[in-house]
Amino acid sequence: MNEDFYELLGVSRDASAEDIKRAYRKAARKLHPDVNPSEDAADQMKKVSQAYETLSNPEKRRMYDMGGGTGGFGGFGGFGGGGASFDFSDIFDMFTGGQGRAQGPIPRQRRGNDILRRVAVSLDDIVFGSEAEVDFRTAVACTRCSGSCCEPGTSPSRCSTCSGTGHVQRVTQSLLGQMVQMAPCSVCHGHGDVIENPCTECSGHGRVQQKRTITVTIPSGLENGTRIQLRGEGEVGEAAGPSGDLFVEIAIEDHDTFHRDGTNLIARITVSMVAAALGTTITLPTFDGDKEVQIRPGTQPGEIITLDGLGITQFRSDKRGDIHLDVDVEIPTKLSREQQDLLRQFADARDEPDVAEAPRNAANEPRTAGRKSRFSKLRDRLRDL
Repeated sequence: MNEDFYELLGVSRDASAEDIKRAYRKAARKLHPDVNPSEDAADQMKKVSQAYETLSNPEKRRMYDMGGGTGGFGGFGGFGGGGASFDFSDIFDMFTGGQGRAQGPIPRQRRGNDILRRVAVSLDDIVFGSEAEVDFRTAVACTRCSGSCCEPGTSPSRCSTCSGTGHVQRVTQSLLGQMVQMAPCSVCHGHGDVIENPCTECSGHGRVQQKRTITVTIPSGLENGTRIQLRGEGEVGEAAGPSGDLFVEIAIEDHDTFHRDGTNLIARITVSMVAAALGTTITLPTFDGDKEVQIRPGTQPGEIITLDGLGITQFRSDKRGDIHLDVDVEIPTKLSREQQDLLRQFADARDEPDVAEAPRNAANEPRTAGRKSRFSKLRDRLRDL
């Protein structure tokens, strides 16, 4: 009975050509005669090869999916059988790392590495956007040889060992007989040419180490830890190859007054209990200059006062967040005899009990352990609005 080619390769019927090729190579690694010499493995390899030969060909696969004939399982092409044919180089590459066939000289140029640098910025920089200078040491193109790696007036010479191909033949023995493998030339290291007079400035690398300073634009609204990518500003590659990229990671410094919550700013202001009861005006330094803040009469502890549009400018937008002020009413801890008498008179006028006679209870004890910070609680309240 004919076996299902898709099941043999372990792929679905809508598998891509790349999935089929990958599955075939995986199976071939297990069933190849050099790895598994058993008769069952050889027979299974024939079937897998036939399945791959059919499914890797778009026309044959179409006919197979329509129920057309495939000729059955033939012999294992290349191992004494007539039926299925397949690309022997696919299997060969699996055991040689793709070095089985000459691929031409290896270019000396290669892309440079990426660079990561961290830059500390103030909250002010994030509110409106700013610029920052980044200093770093990296590889730059050698000005003496302009990346040729040779002393000025000289040039690389053709490698006599590999005749400029960058590869040499290496004969090995296997179960299949002699096999010819192409390996990188050990004299020119696969480049096909030899630098007999390397540049004295860069020692034949085409690049040197140098300190650089880059000005980076810091957009408004960035989050802490954001990385800005500057393409082509990283390390220059060997032989003045293409440069890598520079990544600048933003580290936002803490602010003395404001805490950030997205595009909003949170601050805590303290007023006396008299000012909270009677109302007052305070001056608040903001990123837009000093602003007058009205404290209305009867303001309660924990009340939120919002200053619209004075927060952080959104990323890639002109819209700004707000400033939220958490009002903390300061209760005096030490009172003179005269002040105590005045407060008692005030309490009598309001028909309030004499608080001095009230028993001390645990609720008045200071508690700090296990409590959220004031700004954490404020942030939670704001998000519930």
